[in-house]
Amino acid sequence: MNKQKGFTLIEIMVVVLIIGLLATLVAVNVIPRKEEANRVKARADIKSLETALKLYYLDNHTYPTTEQGLKALVEQPTTGNIPCCWKEGGYIEGGNIPKDPWGNAYAYISPAPNGADYVIISYGPTGKPGGTGKDKEITSLDTDTNP
Repeated sequence: MNKQKGFTLIEIMVVVLIIGLLATLVAVNVIPRKEEANRVKARADIKSLETALKLYYLDNHTYPTTEQGLKALVEQPTTGNIPCCWKEGGYIEGGNIPKDPWGNAYAYISPAPNGADYVIISYGPTGKPGGTGKDKEITSLDTDTNP
């Protein structure tokens, strides 16, 4: 009496079907959240860069120029408006300017076209100016109101 125990083809197909349904549910609910999480991270990075810029301003009484860029927060500028009291070690812990969540550099313009002292921009997943919806750029001018 040699009875073999195992799963029937029907049982295996039911398990595969259940796993497929679970994977679909996860994909439908998690993938859109990743884009939302990227936008939240970009806004947090911009706020952090704004804090570093404010510290730079407190020390030097001016913001870095567009040409000096955010690099002025980690390396003392040697051209343009040379800062008088640049802090040794820079203004960003670790000495690295973060990339946006899509792997692109944050854009920096000072003075900003709208009259603000500066603007920091993430061009979103496209990496290009403009865009709408989930491709809309994120800026330091609208981080408080951007969903």
